[in-house]
Amino acid sequence: MNLAAFLHRSARLAPGRPALAVGAKTVSTYAEFSRDTAILASHLRTTLGLAPGDRVAIVMANCPEYALVKQACWHAGVCCVPVNAKLHRKEFDYILEQSGSRVCFATPDKAETLAGSEAEIATLEQIVATGGADWSALLTGDPMPMAEVAPDDPAWLFYTSGTTGRPKGATLTHRNLVAMTMNYFADVDTIAPGDAIVHCAPMSHGSGCYGLPHVARAAVQVIPESGGFDPAEMLGLLRHWPGTTFFFAPTMIVRLLNSPALDGADTSNLKTIIYGGGPMYVEDLLRGIDRLGQVFVQIYGQGEAPMTITGLTRAMHADTGHPRYRDHLGSAGVPRTDVEVRVVDPDGEPLPPGGIGEIVCRGDVVMAGYWNNPEATAATLRNGWLHTGDLGSFDEHGFLTLKDRSKDMIISGGTNIYPREIEEVLLRHPGVLECSVIGRPHADWGEEVVAFVVRQPGGGNVDVDVDVDEDVDVSEADLDRLCLDNIARFKRPKAYRFVDALPKNNYGKVLKTELRAWLAKEEDAA
Repeated sequence: MNLAAFLHRSARLAPGRPALAVGAKTVSTYAEFSRDTAILASHLRTTLGLAPGDRVAIVMANCPEYALVKQACWHAGVCCVPVNAKLHRKEFDYILEQSGSRVCFATPDKAETLAGSEAEIATLEQIVATGGADWSALLTGDPMPMAEVAPDDPAWLFYTSGTTGRPKGATLTHRNLVAMTMNYFADVDTIAPGDAIVHCAPMSHGSGCYGLPHVARAAVQVIPESGGFDPAEMLGLLRHWPGTTFFFAPTMIVRLLNSPALDGADTSNLKTIIYGGGPMYVEDLLRGIDRLGQVFVQIYGQGEAPMTITGLTRAMHADTGHPRYRDHLGSAGVPRTDVEVRVVDPDGEPLPPGGIGEIVCRGDVVMAGYWNNPEATAATLRNGWLHTGDLGSFDEHGFLTLKDRSKDMIISGGTNIYPREIEEVLLRHPGVLECSVIGRPHADWGEEVVAFVVRQPGGGNVDVDVDVDEDVDVSEADLDRLCLDNIARFKRPKAYRFVDALPKNNYGKVLKTELRAWLAKEEDAA
């Protein structure tokens, strides 16, 4: 089925219910949301000349227009490409080019950032800024019937970085996202018409995925006026929206619990907090349950299997009588109803309870592959199983515990940061011989980025695009400037350590465990 059918069904059943809101103000009912979607879809196919299967990029911070463009893409039978709005211009251009996007919708500030991309990217024909005359014209006219799509037609290219340092587009089909939506109802939560989800995490990623089941049940999608996460604002919104769900990274939960605004706040309208995207410490979770009640549901997933590999349900959080209750709170829960999950050895053979290996899964929620990247697809989808790159183990009750993140991914504030991407930028400096990037614990963000750098002993790379001193020396300021010119600010190292050599094993592999130990010694000595 076409994902847009969820919206139009809700519009028929609950036309007057709020569909989109900013803060406490409703900006669209379901009847209006459905109508505007069909009109915009018509212009995608006619005015903008898009054909079924074409890609449409979305470069926006959270806003009602975000939801409208996504739904219009599906209604028109084209594929949306939501892009993290915090990326650098060069990163935007890479995704627009790699996806072959023909049109890009952007908020005015991002349209200004992208100015000129049409001339540089062969497939990109137009950037449409919301709020302008071109945007208004696309919301006027006649609606089109919902396009027919096949279950395996691409619906969403979910860009997620990998060990190559370049983002990869996980191709999510209509089948994948319908399965994700139905899985939500089976294993995550119930939703009633009039409930709400507040999008304080990016709609380009997890929060946007969880917008789908809320549309399917005629719940309202609320955009905070700030566009992001502020504990006082979140608590204030609870006064206006009954049955509210938040999707939080664990660091956001900690910030909420530490906020003075929580003292005396009325949280009776808080229905659910879904958390994931990083480690949740048991003590923080117990503190949250004590303060907010049994409102927590954990998810473990990734862009390649959106949001639904395993989970810890509300009932599991409340099962205080279980002899391994604390262990289960520290786990990632159990496999979803419609997803097979295994922990396997390097040969792909399943391991018994307690065995630590790679987590693999299969099911209708698993992506079709990486867009225009057959090598990465073949490496990740093997013998019908998605190889997650994460290490874990099952206990005898079927609960999965994550042991480590292979690929050395850093999670800061719930956002994935991949060291190799940063390392490749740092190595462009002719004064850098070697480097290695790791994460170190941070009280507010979970982890922050630290770079270990070995200086070049006179001489360096010849083909680099960076201004440096004649002596080819390198400083923290040089490296900061290089990073800010090439990658998003949040990926930039927060600290540098200049060292004589990197610790390596007999095969020349950098021992990041030793680098983490060096940082731990620094902390102990401080």
